[in-house]
Amino acid sequence: LPRSALQPMLMPGLELDTFGDLAFVAIALVETKHLRPAGFPQWLGRDFFLSGYRIFTRFVRPGRATLRGLQILRSDTDKRAMKVLGNVFTHYGYRHAKVTRRVEAHGYEIEVKTPNAEADLHVVADLSRRPGPLPSGTPFGSVEEARQYAGPLPYTFGHDAQSAKLVLVKGVRTTWKPEPVAVEVRRVSFFDSPAFSSVKPVLANAFYLEHVPYRWTPGTLESVP
Repeated sequence: LPRSALQPMLMPGLELDTFGDLAFVAIALVETKHLRPAGFPQWLGRDFFLSGYRIFTRFVRPGRATLRGLQILRSDTDKRAMKVLGNVFTHYGYRHAKVTRRVEAHGYEIEVKTPNAEADLHVVADLSRRPGPLPSGTPFGSVEEARQYAGPLPYTFGHDAQSAKLVLVKGVRTTWKPEPVAVEVRRVSFFDSPAFSSVKPVLANAFYLEHVPYRWTPGTLESVP
């Protein structure tokens, strides 16, 4: 989207991670296996589906390294237990949604339905060609250029209202090898909200991963410069 559309949504201390005059909202669709707090045995883990909307951002810290990460706009899950526990342990603001998945040898279809259609989503990914072509209208000139915006972005940023500080949660993952895939986006009602009424989002890239070991480190608080 144009950077001007996302600039007003930024938390204090964050800057947009841009490509020319464009900025990005990532839609993450994730199947988790055996998700659990650190130190708990695997048999206590649970399987969930997570969908999230995130802005690509940077946290510029004078005199220290700039951090790339994601600012949360919305998070949904198909399990009520994850909604409750996720909101106890994180600032992600999980909401409950109905999720339908259709997995075939050459395709992966996902439908997410939310209360009042606030973040309904319907997308079909073609897994028969990997890597797939970049979508029509993408601003990227090559797959290599697009790869710079396919993660991993190590941090997720949140805001702690009590301390007025930025919450930094680092994700640690291995075997992160995103494969570009062609997708048909049939509906994204999240972009029908008034905040996006003056712009038309363009699909820049879509990619697929599987079997990614993943964990989050304990969050830290940092003052905003």
